[in-house]
Amino acid sequence: MREPDGPKGDVWDDYRFVLAVHRAGTVSAAARRLGVDHATVIRRIDRLERRLSEKLFHRRASGYTATQAGLALVATADAIESAIIHGEAAIGRAGSQLVGTVRIGAPDGFGSAFLAARLTALIERHPELDIELVATARLFSLSKREADIAIGLSLPPEGRIVGRKLTDYTLKLYAAPAYLDRHPPIAERRDLEGHRFIGYIDELLYSPELDYLHQVAPGAGARLRSANLNAQLQAAVAGLGLAVLPCFMASGRPDLACVLPDAVSLTRSFWLMMHADSRDLARIRAVAEHIYAVVEAEREVFLSGKQFDSRLNLFE
Repeated sequence: MREPDGPKGDVWDDYRFVLAVHRAGTVSAAARRLGVDHATVIRRIDRLERRLSEKLFHRRASGYTATQAGLALVATADAIESAIIHGEAAIGRAGSQLVGTVRIGAPDGFGSAFLAARLTALIERHPELDIELVATARLFSLSKREADIAIGLSLPPEGRIVGRKLTDYTLKLYAAPAYLDRHPPIAERRDLEGHRFIGYIDELLYSPELDYLHQVAPGAGARLRSANLNAQLQAAVAGLGLAVLPCFMASGRPDLACVLPDAVSLTRSFWLMMHADSRDLARIRAVAEHIYAVVEAEREVFLSGKQFDSRLNLFE
């Protein structure tokens, strides 16, 4: 059955399709985000363009780019979405049960090695609350609603983003004992010359705070490079070379030894961020407060490298 062309009843529904395409950049990505097929997205955009007698997107092989009219409609749709979110927050404050889904975007190390094991108690306390933990090496756009909560290494310089520091954390140089046994001893920093290193792929660095190998060993190049911190750790465990790793992941492991612990020590920070529109949603605030609490309870592991149990679930 043909969808009606009139504006009755489904204006916001069409607007959210425009918003999704603008944020995703492509029809296929917008369709995945909306849970529909790509033909539906195209049909809804075309329908709205006919209704408004305006072209909303430039169609290019690389994706959809909003026209001036499209950008104006995106601003309107974003304002409507913000009003809906504020309305949900007001309703949520009136009730005590947390319902819905909260997506957390986090760096792979923090998300996998620390946070994942500390969400059980939160979910068990709130049976209607679902958590999506996206633990991967990338930045998450809160303005594009890629996540409800983002853990990053710095605050963005602009945008309607609110947040605060979770904790500082320490990084040191590690290698497998087997690697150290097979290669020349390292007694001081100049002994690092000639050793194999493991590090990030330069063009895939998602944050300048991760560009630290040159600080540890000026002039050194990584023989194995990976955008994934867990892959770097596993390569070090396998004896491939030296790697700069967060102490909360590497300290205390019998299969890794800390190299030059006094001479090589870096400090970085984790920040928790939310969009200003959604920070008062009960479910998002509850998840944020839980993350603050579990980090505060084990702050020492981030700062000193004291070993923690990755299977631990707090607040049970």
